[in-house]
Amino acid sequence: MAQAKIRVAIVDDHRMILSALTEWIRGTADDVDMVAAVPTWPELLTHPGFPVDVVLLDLDLKDHIPVSLKLSTLKTTGVQTVVMSTYSDPGVVREALAAGAVGYLVKSEPAAAMVDAIRAARRGESYISEELDAALSRAEVGAPRLSAQERRVMALYAAGDPVKSVAYELGISEETAKSYLKRIREKYRSHGVDVGTKVALRKRAIEDGIIVD
Repeated sequence: MAQAKIRVAIVDDHRMILSALTEWIRGTADDVDMVAAVPTWPELLTHPGFPVDVVLLDLDLKDHIPVSLKLSTLKTTGVQTVVMSTYSDPGVVREALAAGAVGYLVKSEPAAAMVDAIRAARRGESYISEELDAALSRAEVGAPRLSAQERRVMALYAAGDPVKSVAYELGISEETAKSYLKRIREKYRSHGVDVGTKVALRKRAIEDGIIVD
């Protein structure tokens, strides 16, 4: 008797990414049934095909609903969740896994990793890439705890964006972006790490897995 296909749903508010991932998985993984591809959390919950076996959940949905609530809801319905994000900050990864995600994917990883993560999740196994696992191992225990917005600001600024562009990308004022950067530097300084220059901040962002070199 043929084994049932893995029923999968993707939630990502970037529609081009959503469409590309859906088509790629459908054309690559014969053992996966793409049941739903939706841009919002409510659309997942109200989809006629829900619950599914595995959900690929964008960590960065701009809906102000706590990720922990989403993960607990999915766990209650028997769904295994793999979180996707543009960020590889070890603190974020650990929080997602602790909240109930069985896998964590950085969006810069090869698309094939998503299929590997889906299959692992269906088996109830944890999945993170070797690179991400190495970043977790390298992360210093004493690294400062940054908020999600602080990580976003640091990632964009350390990647080379000027403050004005960071503010525009995140929908905040330039002064607010500067305040975030000041707070980030103060947090690192309190842990004995000087990130006073943009070069030093970028170096630290790479070391802490906030950006990928």
